[in-house]
Amino acid sequence: MATVQLCIALLFLLQLLSLQFASLGYNVPDKYFINCGSDNSVTESGKVYVGESTLQATFSSSNTERNQSSVPSPLYQTARIFRMDSWYKFDIDKNGTYLVRLHFFPFSSPTNLSSATFNVSVPGFWLLQNSNGRNDTNNNSALVKEFFMEIRTPSIKITFRPLESSFAFVNAIELFVLPLNLISDKVSRFTPIGGTSPLSGGLYSRVLETKRRLNVGGQTTRDILLRNWIPDDIYLTYPENAKNRTPYQGKIVPRVGDDSDGPNATNYTAPSEVYGTAKESINISDSARDLSLFNITWALPVDSNTDHFLRLHFCDYLSSQVGLTFFDLSIYDAHVIQINTEEADVSNELPAPYYYDFVVNSDNSGIIKVSLTPDGTAAIPNAFLNGLEIMKVIESSNSVPPDLEEPDSEYNRLPLLLGSVLGGLVLVSIVVLFGFLWRCKMKKEKSAENSDWLPILDNAGGSSHGRLTDITNHCSPIPKINLELKIPLIDLQLATKSFHATQLIGKGGFGNVYKGVLRNGMTVAVKRSQPGSGQGLPEFQTEIMVLSKIRHKHLVSLIGYCDERFEMILVYEYMEKGTLRDHLYSTMLPSLSWKVRLQICIDSARGLHYLHKGAAGGIIHRDVKSTNILLDENHVAKVADFGLSRSGPDTQPHVTTGVKGTFGYLDPEYFGSQQLTEKSDVYSFGVVLLEVLCARAAIDPSLPTDQINLAEWGLLCKNKGILQDIIDPSIKDQINQNSLRKFSETIEKCLQEDGSDRPSMGDVLWDLEYALQLQTGPYDDSSSGVSASLQLPNVRRLPSLSTLNEAGDESDCAVDYAFSED
Repeated sequence: MATVQLCIALLFLLQLLSLQFASLGYNVPDKYFINCGSDNSVTESGKVYVGESTLQATFSSSNTERNQSSVPSPLYQTARIFRMDSWYKFDIDKNGTYLVRLHFFPFSSPTNLSSATFNVSVPGFWLLQNSNGRNDTNNNSALVKEFFMEIRTPSIKITFRPLESSFAFVNAIELFVLPLNLISDKVSRFTPIGGTSPLSGGLYSRVLETKRRLNVGGQTTRDILLRNWIPDDIYLTYPENAKNRTPYQGKIVPRVGDDSDGPNATNYTAPSEVYGTAKESINISDSARDLSLFNITWALPVDSNTDHFLRLHFCDYLSSQVGLTFFDLSIYDAHVIQINTEEADVSNELPAPYYYDFVVNSDNSGIIKVSLTPDGTAAIPNAFLNGLEIMKVIESSNSVPPDLEEPDSEYNRLPLLLGSVLGGLVLVSIVVLFGFLWRCKMKKEKSAENSDWLPILDNAGGSSHGRLTDITNHCSPIPKINLELKIPLIDLQLATKSFHATQLIGKGGFGNVYKGVLRNGMTVAVKRSQPGSGQGLPEFQTEIMVLSKIRHKHLVSLIGYCDERFEMILVYEYMEKGTLRDHLYSTMLPSLSWKVRLQICIDSARGLHYLHKGAAGGIIHRDVKSTNILLDENHVAKVADFGLSRSGPDTQPHVTTGVKGTFGYLDPEYFGSQQLTEKSDVYSFGVVLLEVLCARAAIDPSLPTDQINLAEWGLLCKNKGILQDIIDPSIKDQINQNSLRKFSETIEKCLQEDGSDRPSMGDVLWDLEYALQLQTGPYDDSSSGVSASLQLPNVRRLPSLSTLNEAGDESDCAVDYAFSED
């Protein structure tokens, strides 16, 4: 009897152990890997992608077609093409975090896949918007988009939605569940002002899109989850500060299991090839005093003004014991935490990999900068990093249309029949009501001109009422919105050929900009936010309110706006020559002469001076930069983009507000105190003046440390008397020395750290007009170039101000000055 009981106990123990070991193991599931547009299965990189005829999922085949090619990779020889909204539906048998990969390769075909334009969605989220399926960095490579999402429903649909007069396509799809806790729901949000705090709502309420995955110090590799890790070298800002650490030859053993709560890594966090290589600081001399000069910095391209999930991987496999090396982690030059190897689990006496996660909001620069700086108090002053991942955080959107209806089947005919009857009654009621409302509308618009317009393109579903109407009706009313400026969406579709790619003339943080021609023949610039993104609504409202009440020849005019069907569209006068930045650097356009550049600066200063003093109550632009100064066909400059503008202070000397603007142009006083004044615009304008003089970006991470920030570098060169060394070579020989001296003094005054030491925009305008007078007037000596040395004349400033006219197109709103020699 005892023997039987012992056997039962041993059997029970073995069952428990087998369950435990099963929970610790993980293999990439076989489903779903799909070879789209084909009935045949193919093998790619060791994984079998099944043909659609054997697929254990469903898709709306009635709306699709196939296309084939002869490209070398078997996975990209076929594609499924969608002429209307279509979906793939996948049954989900296990809740958890899933990885979705979509493969696109627009091979040569009669359909011309490269002309596709489409959106891709899952319930509640836009995965892709206005995509063309092309890999813009390498035309010979496939575009692979990778997403992480939490799925807790019995099934999920991935829906492909072609844009108007276009189509969608896909070559392959992967969807499979990931190991437990590969990504935690709880993560800290980092802000340059205020440190870290828990991310509201958690990560599981969002979708993550992979942007970069770097094997720091190593080569390209692929992990068990079929994720590609690429070398980091091209993202290093100061390559001279870093070296590749000797690869580890021993064994790296992460914590086994799927339930780690961090910061220690599991078997699936990153492969041993990542943890066994690293970048580290160069050998630091014992006499080195300023270790900040030895920081290692990566500049990572990202989407502007968007949350990103950042994961940093560490494994100290060289130190003889823990705690000898610790260093500081900074993001955007702001300290985050101190990295200390003592925090890793080293109970197994082998190198212990670990990681840290953060959510970071990117700025307008289009990069996220990550830096590691050795700590001088450490026994071994060093810094290192083994791997880095960055993913875009996609928020849910109410604009995603609901899932499409599925085809009829045996088990759902009765519900469909009942639904059809009830739906028919509802539809009849809606049609009757719609007919009544339409008749009322037509009576009101008897005098309106008849036309053969196309039906309105519904990109986002929902009604046609506007966002501004929504806010006014359901929240606090928005004052002074000029409803007479509203332009119907159909007019803008016709003007831009349904926002066709051939009409695209620019891109920005708000959205794409298209060239268009209205029905009255006016050429306009149409700035359209990403449909249904929900981002930028405050800026959209601000732009309308600001530009509808001001008008000036050096401010871009607002022609109208559209807020139908979840759209946010702004229509401006068309500026033929584009942005000032387009004519300064990284361009194929002819170089502007010094006189033209001076006049552009004067025009811009007039517009800003009017904003500060001529508009009712005064307006602070808050985002002055070279891309927000536009040029017409005659190079007349106009200030644009008022989405971040704020009304000036009434009784107080400043406005207390959250910091917004563009990195490199931000007033340091405003950045530190959150106190906004007109002098903040003056500082930003000073940076623009330096750009005009030097023809380089305000922030250039590829340059040495002391040259990255143009404002700091320019002031340093002026103080050293070597400003001429950084002037744009194409204009060096054109500048009169006295004009240069006055211009550089103006820059220096604008860039004073204390706002009270900066001039007003009116004073800046006067100085620039004087610099132009020195260049073109009786003191002009252009033949002598910058080497000329003439004494500045004594100039008496006569206080004769012209009237600041808010409505006058022809008013320069400038200060009239007289020049005379004493």
